[in-house]
Amino acid sequence: MTAPVKTAVFPVAGLGTRFLPVTKASPKEMLPVVDKPLIQYAVEEAVAAGIERLVFVTGRTKRPIEDHFDKAYELEAELEAKRKHALLELARSTLPAGVICTYIRQSEPLGLGHAVSCARPVVGDAPFAVILADDLIDGHGEKVTAQMIREFDEHSCSILGVEPVPMDDTQKYGVIEANAFADGVSSVQRIVEKPAPEEAPSNLAVVGRYVLTPAIFEHLAETPPDGKGEIQLTDAIATLLQRERVLGYEFQGTRYDCGSKLGYLQATVEYGLEHPELGAQFAEYLHQRHPTPA
Repeated sequence: MTAPVKTAVFPVAGLGTRFLPVTKASPKEMLPVVDKPLIQYAVEEAVAAGIERLVFVTGRTKRPIEDHFDKAYELEAELEAKRKHALLELARSTLPAGVICTYIRQSEPLGLGHAVSCARPVVGDAPFAVILADDLIDGHGEKVTAQMIREFDEHSCSILGVEPVPMDDTQKYGVIEANAFADGVSSVQRIVEKPAPEEAPSNLAVVGRYVLTPAIFEHLAETPPDGKGEIQLTDAIATLLQRERVLGYEFQGTRYDCGSKLGYLQATVEYGLEHPELGAQFAEYLHQRHPTPA
């Protein structure tokens, strides 16, 4: 029987250069979408899927992530003294009770595969999820990691979150060649890292959600660096395919690429429109600012 997925790895050591200068001294994962940082949306998604241990693979300038999920004694004391109970609850709710955080330092940004391999001492010999916070996904009900763990429980093999992308964009992603066999689920035959459109095996791109068996660690250890000196998770998955089955899963939800400025702005607008306190006022503002032509 396959062990349950109870650990999620968050690779958060990247430099976030596309958002300079704001990311010079602040993590891109702490960029707010309305009133929550990107990393909190990712953590909430993991916790909703039954994850109990959160492993953050961090780097320089990432201390604010640790502080965000830590207890803020001075802030809480101030809010309690002023009887601002609603705000006090918000400050305390960033991390649910019983969820454990572990922080591992990645000394150099040597690629996503290297970041995942850094988590091996904590993950151990158990399946685990990988969540990239800058891929913000609105699951429209059931969150994406929960969807993928459900598929993992059924099939007992690694699951890659995939979605169709324009062929002109294949060079931005790992792209799979796969044989569909169920609604939204396909058997991965091949995976290629950032292929040119004319060389892409399909337009099904792997985005920032994975549920992986622990066998991936052995393949990461044997994966050589690419031309940029980075160890790619895609390359390790390609060799994992030779040993065990890997599935692609077309999740239900809308993804916002918050690693790009345009995707981040799109997420801010859409989440702003859905916000329970601000949504109606924000929609009215947008209508006044950009009225719909008659």
